[in-house]
Amino acid sequence: MATKSGQAVVTTAGTEVVLGTETINGPVMVKALAGNTDLVYLGNVDGAVASGTGLELAAGEVVIFNQVGDLGSILVDSAVDGEGVAWLALEV
Repeated sequence: MATKSGQAVVTTAGTEVVLGTETINGPVMVKALAGNTDLVYLGNVDGAVASGTGLELAAGEVVIFNQVGDLGSILVDSAVDGEGVAWLALEV
């Protein structure tokens, strides 16, 4: 089985992007890019993702989702243009 991974970069701060377009049947690790200078935010498609509504990650911080399914259901936003996250499927 091939490893699935990718990145989501927010071109314009305040404008969410989807984490990815893959379907993942297992856990996914999401890590804020090391070069980020401010916070990134993760959330779902049921509401806007921003500083008051998303899970905050500082540069290098990691969160693991046990079961994601559609990566498009997770939104990413940032406080600064051009910052984002990397993700890695931890399928077993």
